[in-house]
Amino acid sequence: MDTVIGVMGGSGVYDIEGLQGAEWRKVDSPFGAPSDELLFGELNSVKMVFLPRHGRGHALSPSTVNYRANIDALKRAGVTDVISVSACGSFREDMAPGDFVIIDQFIDRTFAREKSFFGTGCVAHVSVAHPTCPRLSEACYAAAKAEGITTHMGGTYLAMEGPQFSTLAESKMYREVWDCDVIGMTNMPEAKLAREAELCYASVAMITDFDSWHPDHGEVDISQIIGTLMGNAGKAKGLIGRLPDLLGTTRETCPHGCDRALEYAIITQPENRDPTLMAKLDAVAGRVL
Repeated sequence: MDTVIGVMGGSGVYDIEGLQGAEWRKVDSPFGAPSDELLFGELNSVKMVFLPRHGRGHALSPSTVNYRANIDALKRAGVTDVISVSACGSFREDMAPGDFVIIDQFIDRTFAREKSFFGTGCVAHVSVAHPTCPRLSEACYAAAKAEGITTHMGGTYLAMEGPQFSTLAESKMYREVWDCDVIGMTNMPEAKLAREAELCYASVAMITDFDSWHPDHGEVDISQIIGTLMGNAGKAKGLIGRLPDLLGTTRETCPHGCDRALEYAIITQPENRDPTLMAKLDAVAGRVL
């Protein structure tokens, strides 16, 4: 199987530099409209697909992104591995603005989003005990280090609904009681949906601020965030540019089982499955259906 790297670009990352044969194409999804057209191309002979999570021009808020359509569209585009790049706040003194964190755990505090492709008419339960792919995460870490980016391997991402930033009390709770490392608004339910779609998923958190807990920094300053965001975007593009050589042109079966997550997950018996929903699941669950 060919490797096809899908990149979900967050705030400040709206394209991939250096793509050969770059072409924006519309990909329809039965789950609604994706955030934008998808950018197809190749980098060092490896196929790549890019989707700006908020749309070009940043038109979509975290709550209005259609996460299901985005993941479904990437799956339909042949993507095998998804790299999520997103801006985050930090709860740790040693994880400073400008640093990157390769996320390995999430706490999901979002509440206004569709979180599963499955439901009435076809029930499925996948494991997200380990929601990111270690193989893909290690490649991201190696790429970041090769770019000279201060990068932390492993961290817990608190996904909040937004679009407002945290209160001071919330920030302190997430940091001191829940032991989270970073906070953002977009990786959930994205990671859960990637697992349901049997896609390997890695999350690169680009730190822009210290949220509101830090006594020397006070509340989040959006002007400072934007300044750091622009610097992080350049670093992220360098990281992405190194992934094709690290992942290679040929995709082997995931040793961690990400691409077989639905093997025993679907509970509804065939005779009780809703044909309408089944038709919508043709890309996400086609391998097992």
